Amino acid sequence: MSENPQEPPHSSQKILYVTIAIALLAIVVIWPLSMHGKGGAPAAGDDSVELRIQPVARVTMKGEEPAAASGPKDGESIYKSVCSACHGSGALGAPKAGDKAAWTPRLAQGKTVLYTSAINGKNSMPAKGGATSLSDAEVKSAVDYMIGLVK
Repeated sequence: MSENPQEPPHSSQKILYVTIAIALLAIVVIWPLSMHGKGGAPAAGDDSVELRIQPVARVTMKGEEPAAASGPKDGESIYKSVCSACHGSGALGAPKAGDKAAWTPRLAQGKTVLYTSAINGKNSMPAKGGATSLSDAEVKSAVDYMIGLVK
């Protein structure tokens, strides 16, 4: 009885060569095809990139003005978005909006003193209530709004 194996010698070596050939074919043919249509680098100063990566939406808190809003704000909206944090609750000794007893001595000093305090800050209140992007006229309109709440 003689042994006659069914597999030819070196069959694992042939499998290795076929695997390498398929891998090279994939690299040489498929990879360039996958890069087709990707486009080149955008030209410097191309604004279309900036437009494509803009956020879909922006989140703002209730009572807060969107950042894109332009033009001067009215006194009521400034009060609601900036001043009410302290003047709504009396935090840090701020006189509550609408509290006649707290505002009467302040009103006796005159609007100019109130404007100066609001614009430059006083005691625990920072300049412009911490909203340094407000103009002096906008701060004055917020002061006028709060004065109107006690009259």
